[in-house]
Amino acid sequence: MTTKRDFLSLDDLSEDEFRTTLARAIELKEMRARGEVCQPLRGQTLAMIFEKASTRTRVSFEVGMFELGGHAVYLAGQGSQIGRGEPISDTARVLSGYCSGILIRTFGQERLEELARWATVPVFNGLTDMFHPCQILADLQTVLELRGTIDGLRYCWLGDGNNMAHSWIKAAAILGFDLALACPDGYTPDPTVVRDAEARMSTSGRGSLTIVGEPSAAIANCDVISTDVWASMGQEDEAAARRQAFASYCLDSNLLKQANPGAHVLHCLPAHRGEEITAEVLEGEQSAVFQQAENRLHAQKAVLEAFLGSSV
Repeated sequence: MTTKRDFLSLDDLSEDEFRTTLARAIELKEMRARGEVCQPLRGQTLAMIFEKASTRTRVSFEVGMFELGGHAVYLAGQGSQIGRGEPISDTARVLSGYCSGILIRTFGQERLEELARWATVPVFNGLTDMFHPCQILADLQTVLELRGTIDGLRYCWLGDGNNMAHSWIKAAAILGFDLALACPDGYTPDPTVVRDAEARMSTSGRGSLTIVGEPSAAIANCDVISTDVWASMGQEDEAAARRQAFASYCLDSNLLKQANPGAHVLHCLPAHRGEEITAEVLEGEQSAVFQQAENRLHAQKAVLEAFLGSSV
């Protein structure tokens, strides 16, 4: 067996691997549409630990493993020993003895990293408070399908400097594209994530990162606009304060008009219509939200194939 590789953030992909993964995701999607069977993970099992609620992550990974010939085992936080206080190091070693890989959807990034430190099989980030790499792969797959390229475009993030914003920043640094983020005071991205991206962009001479407080300043001349809920899981007690802070950040038709003609709208879902995005925009002709949601399946199949297929 070769040395195991983990997928904890987008930094675990080189630029070439990132682009290859997107191309493979599209290929797998086309194969599925033609009814072609592709099962490189036959006989393999993925343990899936969910300490946060999920629709897209759970279903797409479970279906993805099935379609690749493998099997997924779902472990709810409160339905397993990990929910009763079993150390993550113990869980990692036990599941490594049973399964070919481990997925976790959890809170702190440090919990994911602790799992990876003790596991002897590949570990996948299904979402943490710091990063959501699988979602960005699906997002950029969608852009590639719609535009034929991910290069030479201007990208915009509206809202909280959260795990999605951090993952967009990582992608911009790796792939070298221009990204503008509009975030209110007190809700800007993690400074370390920003500094790392700026340093990488400076070294490569590609890409730019702009963080502003006014949505119209970020969305101007952009080709791809992405947003998210204002209060993520675990932030429910902050919802009222966040609604006030983000009141001018709703992606409506007037704001969308300030982007480039034909700009595409992304949202990782679930969406609160009338808060971070209007129903008119979410359901409008410029929205690629449900194509983006479907692509979680195909992008994650490409990741599973790459990381589990190389570990046997």
